[in-house]
Amino acid sequence: MPRTRDLTTGPIARTLIVFALPTLASNVLQSLNGSVNSIWVGKFIGEGALAATSNANIVMFLMFGLVFGFGMAATILVGQSFGRHDLDGARRAFGSAVGLVLLGACIIGFVGWATSGAILRLLDTPGEAQGLAEEYLRVTFLGMPPSMLLVLLMMGLRGSGDSLTPLWFMGLSVLLDGALNPVLIAGLGPAPRLGIAGSATATLIVNTLSCAALLAYIYARDLPIRLRGAEWRYLLPEPALMRVVLAKGLPMGAQMLVMSTAGLSMIGLVNKLGVDTAAAYGVSQNLWTYLQMPALAIGAAVSAMAAQNIGAGRWERVGRITRSGVLLNLLLTGVMIAAMLAFDRPVMRLFNLGAEALLIARHIQLVASWTFILFGVTIVIFSTVRANGATIPPLLILIVSLYPVRLGFATLLRPALGPDAIWLSFPIGSLVSMALALAYYRLGRWRTEMLVVPEEAREQTHAQSEPVGRAHPTG
Repeated sequence: MPRTRDLTTGPIARTLIVFALPTLASNVLQSLNGSVNSIWVGKFIGEGALAATSNANIVMFLMFGLVFGFGMAATILVGQSFGRHDLDGARRAFGSAVGLVLLGACIIGFVGWATSGAILRLLDTPGEAQGLAEEYLRVTFLGMPPSMLLVLLMMGLRGSGDSLTPLWFMGLSVLLDGALNPVLIAGLGPAPRLGIAGSATATLIVNTLSCAALLAYIYARDLPIRLRGAEWRYLLPEPALMRVVLAKGLPMGAQMLVMSTAGLSMIGLVNKLGVDTAAAYGVSQNLWTYLQMPALAIGAAVSAMAAQNIGAGRWERVGRITRSGVLLNLLLTGVMIAAMLAFDRPVMRLFNLGAEALLIARHIQLVASWTFILFGVTIVIFSTVRANGATIPPLLILIVSLYPVRLGFATLLRPALGPDAIWLSFPIGSLVSMALALAYYRLGRWRTEMLVVPEEAREQTHAQSEPVGRAHPTG
């Protein structure tokens, strides 16, 4: 039987925790993979290479944002379809997303490969890191199609209520990538010595193998997002369904782009402070990925649960899901921040930072780490409202909090506060974002929207049962 989980019944807090923990473990493993790779790069090549990977990774986050929103829109459609017990509608939405994402990933991968040097020059990448960053980035762009397909498959499985299968395959990827990185960087055994390009090549190889293995597993187990026979035509989206995926996916992808471009601007400010600060900031970003993990995992669980309950018309559970998500985030993120600050020095030493860079990195952590408590509340709120198709208000909130607030604060107060203006801008921006998100959740009209597969795209869909409950909340 297909491995799915009905998220519309049972105790909310327990269901949220059981669903979120495998997602949290997957996210931690993914971040651990990036950190281990950075450790290998730092040990074999040095601080300049660390700064190079930091610059290259923020560019890749920007590129992923161009296509990631389609996957997010499809995941919500999949979740709502499962809430209605509409398996064919879920496959139709997921197939459309796969077709759109793969096409976008191929185009962006080719364009990015050809323009890597120009992109890095726009970032004011330090001269000693420029060549290394370009080597790393060009190979990473080549791996975009399998990387995006792997992410999309995992998102689709979570939308169907399965958070365990992505965990196993993420673990496989981390083990293989961590083992292959030093082999290709240093040329161990018969392998060629590729330097920093070896790190990116290892990731490309592992993502391709993991994607193929996950596809084989999905079909061997007949998991619900698989396509067979006439269902392959879903990879060519029908116009009505494409309009829904584009209309909702583009704003969600734009949110990724807003965060990415703000990150690029911040990298530009940091790069002006020298290689020590750039390397320290790169290590801080590595550690911050772990502080984000509880919020992102809980947000994914809240989104999947809210989407299924909205699809089933179980509006009385949606508010309780959001409250449980906020409380769980406060607990888990608070514990993570306390642990990070308590053990930051031995962890940072793993990255082979020099004494000056280590001091800068510890100071950044002390000033800015607590911002992820605020970030987590915002993520939970955004996950709930997006589960019903409200995508424009979260985008506008991000634009306001990241540009006039965060970047404005960092730029205008830097003459008075020095580098601390940059580090303080993170909690300031997150505080504004959380306040606006809470205001929209309480006062906005997101409950009146409905993200569903349009009727003209579902004429041939044979739902397994009629939708239950109310399409919109009363009152």
